[in-house]
Amino acid sequence: MNNNKRKIRVLVVDDSIVFRETLARQISQDPLIEVVATASDPYIARDKILEFEPDVMTLDVEMPRMSGIEFLKKLIPQYPIPVVVVSAVSQSVFDALKAGAVDFVTKPDPLNGRGVEAFISELIVKIKIASTAKVATPKGNVITSSNNQGAGLAKQNCIIAIGASTGGTEAIDRILKGFPANMPGTVIVQHMPPVFTGLFAARLNSSCIVEVKEAKTGDMVLPGRVLIAPGDHHMRIKKVNTNYMVECFRGEKVNGHCPAVDVLFHSVAEHAGKNAIGVILTGMGNDGANGLLALRKSGANTLGQDERSSVVYGMPKAAFTIGAVQEQVPLDLMPRKIYALVNNRR
Repeated sequence: MNNNKRKIRVLVVDDSIVFRETLARQISQDPLIEVVATASDPYIARDKILEFEPDVMTLDVEMPRMSGIEFLKKLIPQYPIPVVVVSAVSQSVFDALKAGAVDFVTKPDPLNGRGVEAFISELIVKIKIASTAKVATPKGNVITSSNNQGAGLAKQNCIIAIGASTGGTEAIDRILKGFPANMPGTVIVQHMPPVFTGLFAARLNSSCIVEVKEAKTGDMVLPGRVLIAPGDHHMRIKKVNTNYMVECFRGEKVNGHCPAVDVLFHSVAEHAGKNAIGVILTGMGNDGANGLLALRKSGANTLGQDERSSVVYGMPKAAFTIGAVQEQVPLDLMPRKIYALVNNRR
């Protein structure tokens, strides 16, 4: 260990004293993390933030006096600290991400075999990623689907492939809300655990004009439909006559992830090539970079989210560095850019 490297200062917020102290004690075992304070509710947490100025906060969603989500809504505009939400499996994590949290980790659950050790390991990784994240109050300047209506039709054989990780749920939400009903079929890998991918798809489906569903093998990639890779499964496409079909399958992690963006992008490069548009969004690491390069070499258009609008400029940077990105685009302009590329195709 480099003793000169500054530790990540963490504030732990949870109303359960047993869980709070266990969590604080175990993440403190990591040589790069220092728990500087703990709090049992948002009011105490607010005071601890001012006193200790932590780099990252872990936050329980369900707490007395004020929920974690309400706390985030009040906190982030005034004190934009990276927050990792600790929660049970529920839609509330997406409310927390929308309110400004960087990421989430599900609590240990004996019913699904998820133990404390796996929980702590995942939380430590996400605290380290969050410590590098940019936090900003979400803006509402994305071009909406109504702005694109009537500007063109879905093109034959055209397919859009998107990959994302940390910060990706909100980025994908904002992009898909800019898609009109006649957008070409879209396939997405968002690094996310099982169950949550289905919840994420259902949430998007209720708020977007396009149909959004968690993918299963045999689903066709159709205009106006978005397929999201299920957690713990890779997703790839295959060509069936003039159409595309997805296959979802279990496999070893690629670049540390399952689903992996590279698996999807390489299959799109192989089967769609110049008919594809590849988009790499915010996230830590380099998953998707090589796949996006394969897409570009196959004749596809390739876009990367720019540094300013990325929560974590890791994956877009890795792709840009190796020459996989044709153009870097701010998130606010991404739907309009994708639509323009579709509309200019013959």
